[in-house]
Amino acid sequence: MKLVECVPNFSEGRDAAKIERIAASIRGVEGVKLLDVDPGKDTNRTVVTFIGGPEEVLEAAFRAVAAAAEAIDMRSHAGAHARLGATDVCPFVPVSGVTMAECAELARRLGARVGSELGIPVYLYEEAASDPARRNLADIRAGEYEGLPEKLKDPRWKPDFGPASFNPKTGATVVGAREFLIAFNVNLNTRDVRIAREIAFDLREKGRAKRDAAGAICKDDSGCTVFAPGKFKACKAVGWYMEDLGRAQISMNLVNYKVTAPHAVFDEACALADKLGVRVTGSELVGLIPLEAMIRAGRHYLAKQGKTAGVPESELVHVAVLSMGLGELYPFEPDKKIIEYQFRTAGALAGMTVSRFVDVLSTDSPAPGGGSVAALCGALSCALSSMVAALTHGKKGYENAFAEMERVGTGAQELAAAFLADVDRDTAAFNRVMDAMRLPKSTDAEKGARAAAIEEATKGATLVPLGVLRRCREAVAHAGAVVRHGNRNSTSDGGVAAAAARTAAEGAYLNVKINLPGIADAAWKSETLEEARALRDEIVRDAEEAIRSCEEIMDAAK
Repeated sequence: MKLVECVPNFSEGRDAAKIERIAASIRGVEGVKLLDVDPGKDTNRTVVTFIGGPEEVLEAAFRAVAAAAEAIDMRSHAGAHARLGATDVCPFVPVSGVTMAECAELARRLGARVGSELGIPVYLYEEAASDPARRNLADIRAGEYEGLPEKLKDPRWKPDFGPASFNPKTGATVVGAREFLIAFNVNLNTRDVRIAREIAFDLREKGRAKRDAAGAICKDDSGCTVFAPGKFKACKAVGWYMEDLGRAQISMNLVNYKVTAPHAVFDEACALADKLGVRVTGSELVGLIPLEAMIRAGRHYLAKQGKTAGVPESELVHVAVLSMGLGELYPFEPDKKIIEYQFRTAGALAGMTVSRFVDVLSTDSPAPGGGSVAALCGALSCALSSMVAALTHGKKGYENAFAEMERVGTGAQELAAAFLADVDRDTAAFNRVMDAMRLPKSTDAEKGARAAAIEEATKGATLVPLGVLRRCREAVAHAGAVVRHGNRNSTSDGGVAAAAARTAAEGAYLNVKINLPGIADAAWKSETLEEARALRDEIVRDAEEAIRSCEEIMDAAK
């Protein structure tokens, strides 16, 4: 799933009607989910958070900037927070299936459209910056709205997009791309805020002020305090006392969880707390967290326990929550706290009971059909391989296979999830073909549009089983590995995994082949059929080899 988060900040935090107009412009974009609208009266600023697919988020961001430009008049704005314009800053954040480079491109596209269509000066910052001198938001915003008329006269501060002239009503807007920020608090069993601060100083990138032998704070030649760096980069931390909780906390902003992950700072906080005679009792997540961060934490703690990480995604999340005590202050609800889960919906077919799926499959409806069954066979193959890997990992006598079984287990779990998605994806692709065939064909124009739609939909319906076929190559490799190196008591399970992968591949190949006659693009058909045949032949050969090995192992055990 391709997901992008957008967190625009608007220079209005007191007028509920104006804030609602901006929020409504975002809600009006299909495929976008508005997660949070957080107004501040003192700052006179509202932070809005929404997510969705890249194109949908881009459209929602433009509409929000346009709504703010209409609703907000910067000439009468005052507030405690620094600001440059009606839409002060608008960052794009990659969540899943999207790179930082893609988010930077979204920022440039938004900036170009805002500049040309709305006549607002736009500066690019962070990962989208056109100039290293403009990466830092604070540098761009220096002088704020009041200093903007003079700033725009300086050639060095020519906007990246839009006019280099002052727009008194809207000011200027800063657009960029950055990593996801995780707000993460660690709870202590003490009221002493000094202890929390001590730990925060050691954790945060900035560190603590250096002191000389006499205990005085060290200064550089400019008179500025000299700091000794802390343990973690991309980590900002403070210690504070939470009166309503009756405890001190270490409050952190992890500005790049790929550099410093929550589980890493949590473990170090535990170690530092122990040295100071206190203990960490749990943690708190403020806002949302990417799924990847939870998966990495789950794997980390399973590894510490000597357990395999080749378990379902839900178990990895559960282990992460338990290990970091994320449910100490209030129940941790993954569906509400993990950002990708905001868009997660169980597939209509994959979410059925086995008996219900068989019943639906057995009716006279053409879908679900063989394509969905092929994908399901792939998922079953991977589930069996993961099972054998888990039964081997940690078992005495199989030490040399532990690393390979860990690789097989984690890889098979990821593949199984992809195959399950294909169960519904195959049926959805078939339905799109049927929809295209129902298009009107009264005129030549309608006939042409219908033919193009059928061609596109049929190619899509072919690519789904082709994707299943490609994945089957990995599935049969996992099955072969557990047959050859897995727990001998589960050899037959590895053989069944190989057989299921072969069935999935044969079924997917047949579903590719049956779609090809409906496609006019001869070159595309030829290339697709050639790839499908080669994959099918390779997978069948590898599966049969794995099954022979399975029988030989069982025969030798007689």
